[in-house]
Amino acid sequence: MEIKYTTQGLLIYAAIGAYLPAFAMSLLRRRKAGHILYFFGFIIAALAFGYRWYDVRHTPLQNLFEVFLCLGMICYPVSLFCRRILRVGGGCGDMLIGAIALFPAGFIFSAQPQQLPPALQSRLFVPHVAVYMLSYIFMAKATFQAISQLACKSYGDEKLLPPEQATYRMICAGFPLLTLGLVLGSWWGKLAWGDYWGWDPKESWSLASWLVYVGYFHFRYMFGKKHPRINSTWAIAGMAAILITLLWANLSRLFSGLHSYAT
Repeated sequence: MEIKYTTQGLLIYAAIGAYLPAFAMSLLRRRKAGHILYFFGFIIAALAFGYRWYDVRHTPLQNLFEVFLCLGMICYPVSLFCRRILRVGGGCGDMLIGAIALFPAGFIFSAQPQQLPPALQSRLFVPHVAVYMLSYIFMAKATFQAISQLACKSYGDEKLLPPEQATYRMICAGFPLLTLGLVLGSWWGKLAWGDYWGWDPKESWSLASWLVYVGYFHFRYMFGKKHPRINSTWAIAGMAAILITLLWANLSRLFSGLHSYAT
């Protein structure tokens, strides 16, 4: 564990320090106070992301420190979009997602600036990583909704969808982004290494994650009305595959490959 006694680190810790009290306020049903703290945490996280951008002189999506910093920042706008447009609640869980996402950036991964390698100096770098980050946040929200469904919890708000339907809507929102990330990565591979697909471990696990959600859609369409709890379990399995793709495929020595720069 690494404590960062820098401006970058202090901004990350301040954002976590806003997200966690926001989560606590929401649990205590002090929603207005929770939302204010959540918004305040987002502003600090955005400042941390902007500071990192200024520091490294390129879009900070190169390594796992920057990826988790981005994930912690985009939770709030995605949460707002989901509640107002998609009728999906779970703001309390979103605050926790934000704190969890920022924790590795604050305490685990090094913030040492790195030079952008030639493979990442591509016009596809930012859109490829950005759509994946958005899809991961949608899938994380779907996971919290699925857990709520398994725990038989609902929000008691008629304007919001019940958890099982909310899980489906979140996955419907995240799956096209997951697909676009896969397609952009394949195109990028063709430009960088001369082939659309190389069965690199990260590529393989990205495909595995995508196939888990394809299976979710198929099962829900065929049998979902009779087995809503299995739907939710399948959604959680999809998030588990994403975590393997994002972490284990990058960090484990078992999966050395072309994406080793992400560590």
